Amino acid sequence: MNDEPRVADLLAQARAAGVDRLDAQLLLARLLARPRTWLLAHDDAALDPTQLSAWSSLLARRAAGEPLAYLLGEKEFRGLLLRVNTDVLVPRPETEILVDWAIELLNGALRDRSAHRVADLGTGSGAIAIAIKHTCSAAQVSATDASAAALDVARANAHELGTSISFAAGSWWEALGDARFDLVLSNPPYVAAADPHLAALCHEPRAALTPGGDGLDALRQIIAGAPDHLTPGAWLLVEHGYDQAHAVQALLATHGFGEIATRADLAGQPRCTGGCHR
Repeated sequence: MNDEPRVADLLAQARAAGVDRLDAQLLLARLLARPRTWLLAHDDAALDPTQLSAWSSLLARRAAGEPLAYLLGEKEFRGLLLRVNTDVLVPRPETEILVDWAIELLNGALRDRSAHRVADLGTGSGAIAIAIKHTCSAAQVSATDASAAALDVARANAHELGTSISFAAGSWWEALGDARFDLVLSNPPYVAAADPHLAALCHEPRAALTPGGDGLDALRQIIAGAPDHLTPGAWLLVEHGYDQAHAVQALLATHGFGEIATRADLAGQPRCTGGCHR
């Protein structure tokens, strides 16, 4: 009798290791170069020794908490499939709220402008910039990052998805010179250094997660520098921690922004705050 491990055995192994069934199916389907639905109809299929070795490695990494997106090398964001690796954060659903808000402004309060000049500060995988350009093709989108490796990922994603975006290397506003924009977005590092959640995020680039201290340093820099890079009536939108909305609102007010508002994420937590440059 052939006692080689079968698909059903490997999925049971994943369950015993504490790996979500869907995650295990997606990893195994990728390894076998088959659609996930194929696994459901072929749970008695056997793997060869090379595949079994690769499976053991993938399973161990996922069980240790490495994000599924890194193991698959991709993550969906607003219907777009982005390539990701450990040089960039895994795009999250919370950030889609920021993009949705931006698109509302481009089609609403900012719609009468002859050209929409948009900037994404700290672009990472390029998720924000690419999603906006994909939806609002006439927008002139610039994206920056201090990490050359992250910019390589973002450029590759923009090229693969056929979006024309201008990329620049540098920290926050310094990458943009004296250019001014009608809309600026950022999902900067905002996790406080002492936040216990950081331990579970050890596989992602720490510099993209926390600026240290109370977690507000990057937000302070972005908001303080914004008036010199925004046109009158332009908007600045930022993502932040669930407990940082009041601090961000106060920073925006101090630097002359009006129409300040905050939007909640799917869990009902304050997640994005923005204001209009007067």
